[in-house]
Amino acid sequence: MINFILNLLWLFLGGWTTAFSWFVSSFFMVVSIVGIPWARAAFNIGVLNLWPFGSQVRSREQISGADIGTGFFGFIGNILWFVFCGWWLALVHLGWAIILGITLIGIPFALQHLKLAKISLAPIGKTIVFK
Repeated sequence: MINFILNLLWLFLGGWTTAFSWFVSSFFMVVSIVGIPWARAAFNIGVLNLWPFGSQVRSREQISGADIGTGFFGFIGNILWFVFCGWWLALVHLGWAIILGITLIGIPFALQHLKLAKISLAPIGKTIVFK
């Protein structure tokens, strides 16, 4: 029940805008054809932005076994992601985590931004598991 209330607050206070941004980004990655390998990762981050409380980021290899995104090509994709956008996306989430962590009320939201920062660094080969 607490996770549900916190997720509603998250959505109301701006989570829906970041999720929408990730979904639009994912769409344009697919349209560009070159960005298709990264579109699934962006979509997963969008899903996590919709409902972060009670969600976990897990390796797809642990959930469904090895696939192309959990092997060598996933590693290369994560390196490219990190170089071109992952580090600054993680910095933005880290900045929000610091700002929200200053207040007692903002600590649960700060922890979710830390979760988003972690997946923003290397999202390929990851999936979202809801409890």
